[in-house]
Amino acid sequence: MAGLHGENAKELEWMVKAGMTPAQAIRAATADAAQLMAWQDRVGTIEAGKWADLIAVDRDPLKDITELQRVKFVMKAGLVVSK
Repeated sequence: MAGLHGENAKELEWMVKAGMTPAQAIRAATADAAQLMAWQDRVGTIEAGKWADLIAVDRDPLKDITELQRVKFVMKAGLVVSK
C-alpha cells in the first residue's frame, strides 16, 4: 500500500496492531523487503558496502513503533539529508 511520501511508517504501526512485534515489523520493512526485491546486497541491513540509508529517532521503536513516525535524522547513500 503506497501512501504519501514520509508516511510509510504508519504501515509498521498497522503491522504491529495486526499482531507482529515491533522487531518483526521493522525487519519486514527493511531486510525482508530488500530480499523480496533482490536488493539485499545494497539495502535492508547496516553493513559495509551497502548504501547507508538510515533514519534516527529519539526513543526506542521496539517499545513504541509509532516512534518511527517522528524521524529526527535521515541519511541517504551515506549523506545527511535531513536533521
